[in-house]
Amino acid sequence: MENIIIESKDLDIYYGDFKAIKSANIAFEKNSVTALIGASGCGKSTFLRSINLMNREVKDCRLEGEILYKGENILREDIDIYDIRKNIGMVFQRPNPFNMSIYDNITFALKCHGIKDKTTLDEAVETSLQQAALWNDVKDNLKKSAIALSGGQQQRLCIARTLAMKPDVILLDEPTSALDPISTSKIEDMIFELQDNYTIIIVTHNMQQAARIADRTAFFHLGEIVEYDRTDIIFSNPAKRKTEDYITGRFG
Repeated sequence: MENIIIESKDLDIYYGDFKAIKSANIAFEKNSVTALIGASGCGKSTFLRSINLMNREVKDCRLEGEILYKGENILREDIDIYDIRKNIGMVFQRPNPFNMSIYDNITFALKCHGIKDKTTLDEAVETSLQQAALWNDVKDNLKKSAIALSGGQQQRLCIARTLAMKPDVILLDEPTSALDPISTSKIEDMIFELQDNYTIIIVTHNMQQAARIADRTAFFHLGEIVEYDRTDIIFSNPAKRKTEDYITGRFG
């Protein structure tokens, strides 16, 4: 299908002898928001991190099967990891701004990729901060340390840092779990704005959040994708009893 940008096929992920992900088959459409839900330890974050090859840095972790990005299997040994991560950006659960200025946080990776022109860098900073709904907060203090920002602002800065690379896909690993409700609402509003231009895959333990922001939802249980469908179907008329039990709080 032309509108599929990322797809896993018979993906197994092992940590040593432990099989954390079991034959995952799932396709993500362009310019959509997909939520991955499930109890702690069900494999959703492990799966998310496989999409931009973060697992390769984990000792004793191995991946079998395929992950296709624009039709190309990125699990090949000769794949350029840095190119993949430029196109598939990731934001983690806790904000992790670099201990440098707001401006330098945004431009750091761009400079590493050889972009030195000040006008280009300035435009990237303003555009990405606007996309992350942070520009009005910081535009007069770009030389200020990023560490001085609030937790919610730091997380939006980390998202802006990812956006500056102009990725196709943004992976969000519980990006609001450490934030207050107001900061959470701002990031959810930002996700709505971003999905016109990006494919977003978000791990969340908050089912209300998944229901609010996601077009489609995948329910993970014990390393398996139990059900994957439109979010309204998952939450109102799931096909699998196990999904219904989780949604209604019977387990998890």
